Amino acid sequence: MTDFAGTGTLVRLALRRDRVLIPLWIVVFVVMAAGSAQASIDLYPDVQSRVEAARTANASPALVSLYGRIFDESSLGAVSLFKLTAFGALLVALLAAILVVRHTRAEEENGRLELLSAGVLGRYAAVTAAFIVSAGTVVLLGLLTALSLMGVGLDTRGSLAFGLTWASAGLAFAGVGAVTAQLSEGARTANGFTAIILGVSYVLRAIGDAKSDTGWVSWLSPIGWAQQIRPYAGDRFVVALLPLVLLVVTVLGALALIRRRDLGAGLVRPRPGPATASAALRSPLALAWRLHRGSLYGWGFAFLLLGFLVGNIASNVDGFVTSESAKELVQKLGGVDAITDAFLSTEMGVLGLLASAFGIQAALRLRSEETALRAEPLLATGVTRSRWLGSHVLMALFGTGVLVLLGGLGSGISSGASLGNMGRQLPRMLAAAAVQLPAIWLVTALVVILFGLAPKLVTAGWVLFGTFLLIGQFGAVFDLPQSVMNLSPYGHTPRLPGGDFSASPVIWLTVIAAALTLASFTTFRRRDIG
Repeated sequence: MTDFAGTGTLVRLALRRDRVLIPLWIVVFVVMAAGSAQASIDLYPDVQSRVEAARTANASPALVSLYGRIFDESSLGAVSLFKLTAFGALLVALLAAILVVRHTRAEEENGRLELLSAGVLGRYAAVTAAFIVSAGTVVLLGLLTALSLMGVGLDTRGSLAFGLTWASAGLAFAGVGAVTAQLSEGARTANGFTAIILGVSYVLRAIGDAKSDTGWVSWLSPIGWAQQIRPYAGDRFVVALLPLVLLVVTVLGALALIRRRDLGAGLVRPRPGPATASAALRSPLALAWRLHRGSLYGWGFAFLLLGFLVGNIASNVDGFVTSESAKELVQKLGGVDAITDAFLSTEMGVLGLLASAFGIQAALRLRSEETALRAEPLLATGVTRSRWLGSHVLMALFGTGVLVLLGGLGSGISSGASLGNMGRQLPRMLAAAAVQLPAIWLVTALVVILFGLAPKLVTAGWVLFGTFLLIGQFGAVFDLPQSVMNLSPYGHTPRLPGGDFSASPVIWLTVIAAALTLASFTTFRRRDIG
């Protein structure tokens, strides 16, 4: 038996398990890129409007740090997709790494890989299969993205370069995910290591783009390498060799690390806990807090930082949107009259979508605790099903509330300082953040009701989230019927700040979320564990 025996079988198994999630996320990324390009054709109809917008963006340190620099100010493609070049590469890289960890470390943690290893399965089969699935996903994603950009009228060479930008970042971090999967005994910790490396890479890219004298710092970052391909602004395909070199090094490193550890073990051993439980862990809610607090701290810091960046950018929006047609479209998307308020309300909607991702992740922890056989021992004690379920649901709802309010706080402080009206802007942004919560809680409740009713379908929560994302972000751009737009709970959220507030949709969203959550307690009590 060779070290790669059984790779093909594991590839087919992984594709079967992710037969819904992989196509969904490919569609999300492709539509996101094509929708942004299509909208920009109307936003910037001539070279002068593109140059003015690009110069305004490049003059804003916050915009440059968040999205990167526009290298060709006259290029329609460069101006259209500057928000998605580095930031989109970050998201594709995260997706690629998560796929590798999901089909390696997570399989070991759950014991499935050990069962498969009892048959004809080589030592390197799992990591090789995971890499093939992850690499195939990002390469297909990059190719379809390039074709979609050509379809909306952008340059062929630049479109191929943009697809390569995303694909190269994904390939590089697929290798990084293969390495982090060898370090820890838990998939969550492995994903945490990957997130830290991604964060450092993005910060290095931001430092390099911020000033001309620090441009060399971008070359220390795999995200910076992807950005330096410069689609629609030189199309430097040769730069993609750097991520490929990193890919080869990390994959070879992962294969070497596999030989240095036992199946199910990690190179970094977890620290043993105390012999007896502390008083702070003697309730289901305390345990849920311990399980969720790490990710909540990390997400909270990111939301506060994003809030500060959004508020800082708000003071430059009038200069960024130059033509009358551009102003009309931004007002349409934001649902308000003032350009600055339209931008802020739209960005708060984006923060609401991101907070929903945390809510889904927190709700999915219920299923992972059940399948890992950690829930059953707890429920065999005096802990009731309702208390156990309620503790995790409460953490999901509480966590999403904390996140959006932190985003509102950061944007209120930053925009208030930039616009010179802190006393007025801070409460407005906190209110704009608070009205996002009913829609977020409704999406979280959909995952919880799936857990109680049909636990094997609980990952369909990501499918629903992707559908709502597409409808909410691109429904107006593609002129979807209002009946379709109404399917997204985010479409009923009042557009604050600046828009008209109506209590009716907020109340109805809250009532539906509460009803679904309460129904999940009943359905969970009536089904078997596991």
